[in-house]
Amino acid sequence: MLEQIRQAVLEGDLDNTSELVRKALDEGVGPASILNDAMIPAMDVVGAEYESGVRYIPEMLISAEAMKAGMVHLRPLLAEAGIEARGRVVLGTVEGDLHDIGKNLVGMMLEGAGFEVIDLGVEVTAERFVDAARENAPDILAMSALLTTTMVNMPDVVEAIRNSELAKMPKILIGGAPITEEFAKSIGADGFAPDAPSAATVAGALLEAKER
Repeated sequence: MLEQIRQAVLEGDLDNTSELVRKALDEGVGPASILNDAMIPAMDVVGAEYESGVRYIPEMLISAEAMKAGMVHLRPLLAEAGIEARGRVVLGTVEGDLHDIGKNLVGMMLEGAGFEVIDLGVEVTAERFVDAARENAPDILAMSALLTTTMVNMPDVVEAIRNSELAKMPKILIGGAPITEEFAKSIGADGFAPDAPSAATVAGALLEAKER
């Protein structure tokens, strides 16, 4: 059953993923097992295949949507059982930028890697990022920009977060078409991801570093 769920996610089969997850739960398979032994491994393969050029963005999106279809059944049961997400991420596109396709894909890949994602949407101001960090106590704050004219707002967010005296200071992850690792370092971000699959990988590494 777990292998069938994994395969359904890989194939991006929304209806079959949803039905198989529901059936597995009815047969007594634990929600944590479905997530950790079938769905997350499937999304790991999706990310690896994208990075190796076997998959493209549309194919990643349909697999991510299939995972979300399965998570509809799992999320309330995981919460009820007190099974926590791998970590929490606040995500948004910076002020002035209306682009959200890349951000949405990052959110899906992060969820596929076991993270809880709070998506703030587009045109998120530095103040809104701070408020969300205060409200949600995320492990990671992730922001994107697709334009060179809006990436200049990223340093303001970093500065606002660093100066906010939050009880829990998140690691800051940035990405987007014009963003480079050098830029990330220059503004004091903790991590940089050039694409959605690597965002999940870098987020995992940042979380591990935060816990050490």
